[in-house]
Amino acid sequence: QVQLVESGGGLAQAGGSLRLSCVASGSIFSINRMGWYRQAPGKQRDLVAAFTNTGSTNYADSVKGRFTISRDNAKKTVYLQMNSLKPEDTAVYYCNGYPTAWLAWGKGTLVTVSS
Repeated sequence: QVQLVESGGGLAQAGGSLRLSCVASGSIFSINRMGWYRQAPGKQRDLVAAFTNTGSTNYADSVKGRFTISRDNAKKTVYLQMNSLKPEDTAVYYCNGYPTAWLAWGKGTLVTVSS
């Protein structure tokens, strides 16, 4: 069984930065196809950024140029560096597989951006 634990969220001002981490533990051999998703209050969960099976990255249009996904395979950890934060980035952020979120969802980490 695989567990995903997200951390690094918090309160940030508009224009600020946060770095999220997602640690995968258990029976998982690779984090090559992993992504970050977010769910704002009252909205569906959407993809934010991900690594594809070719190793390239995929970003939602709303975060291109501001967010960067990275990973440490040895630590089985995926990161999301978020810069130039906007109030509309406020959401609970989760990591999971990509393009299919095939793992059990973790609790996520809450990001709140104030204007």
